[in-house]
Amino acid sequence: MAATRIDGKALAAKLKEEVRAQAEALPRRPGLAVVLVGDDPASRVYVTSKRKDCEECGFYSEEYALPAATTQKQLLDLVGELNGRGDIDGILVQLPLPRGLDEQEVLLAIDPAKDVDCFHPYNVGQLTIGAPVFQPCTPGGVMEMLKEHGIDPAGKRCVVLGRSNIVGKPMALLLLHAHGTVVMCHSKTPDLKELAASADILVSAVGKTGLVTADMVKEGAVVIDVAMNRNEAGKLCGDVCFDEAAEKASYITPVPGGVGPMTRAMLMKNTLTAAKLHQGVK
Repeated sequence: MAATRIDGKALAAKLKEEVRAQAEALPRRPGLAVVLVGDDPASRVYVTSKRKDCEECGFYSEEYALPAATTQKQLLDLVGELNGRGDIDGILVQLPLPRGLDEQEVLLAIDPAKDVDCFHPYNVGQLTIGAPVFQPCTPGGVMEMLKEHGIDPAGKRCVVLGRSNIVGKPMALLLLHAHGTVVMCHSKTPDLKELAASADILVSAVGKTGLVTADMVKEGAVVIDVAMNRNEAGKLCGDVCFDEAAEKASYITPVPGGVGPMTRAMLMKNTLTAAKLHQGVK
């Protein structure tokens, strides 16, 4: 029996509608500032999408498109200015930054209460101890997908492929906090195929087309494909060989239309959370 496709686009629309309803009840509109340095085409697409999301959720948004020649001081000065703005609840500096700029210093400069990407060490620490202020956007989106379909990680073997700070590590933590038994795999893992094939919930966030084949999917497993790759034909795809994996999985996310829309929706949810904190609303 073929797997049920998890429709991230539909769930994201539902989540954004819930966010919009809550935002309308606040004394002030939530505000999000997005900073883009340079002219990376993919980053430009993401920033444009986030502006559209803000409109759909009834948020106030500002975009700062800076030239690639922007200095570290200029960027830090802008972040400092946005930190002090009462109408800005969230600050997002689009990564990657051009060469020569120190990403870590910039992320550290963002007020943790406005760190809606959940990249600041304070927020990462809160996540680690199980008391997150914000949900990291992509892993948080995955957890929302599991919840929507009644998939409880408790007592299940959860295998995460990839150990990035943005997806792999926080994904493992969220699954662990949900009482899953978590195994993290990476490029140095010798028995990757066997571990993947043992997963009740398999999350792949490596960025390698065709990495997850049918023999790496347990019968009835939930398969979450986080990656966004381009195959040889230039078509957008994930890590998972979708058609063959779908024959064995119980649930599976497509690429595109799976995790991607949920990442953006979770950014809106985090901005709403920040606005509530700043306005003293529970």
